[in-house]
Amino acid sequence: MAVPDAFQVEGRVIKILSDRTWQVELANGHRLLAFATERTRNKFAGVTPGETVKLQLTPFDLSTGRLLVVKKTN
Repeated sequence: MAVPDAFQVEGRVIKILSDRTWQVELANGHRLLAFATERTRNKFAGVTPGETVKLQLTPFDLSTGRLLVVKKTN
């Protein structure tokens, strides 16, 4: 279900916490917990620290975000 107030931000993966959660730092220095849904868990299995990701956040909880896209860095 889509949240109408949700917005997207980019950040950099700092640390892998488990198979479905990562610590991500935004450009302004804010750190938050990023997670992958059960359906997309296999899609994000190879995410490593240093990679740039796009997250979906809601204004209700800025401490967690849903992982949308991984932008591979060369």
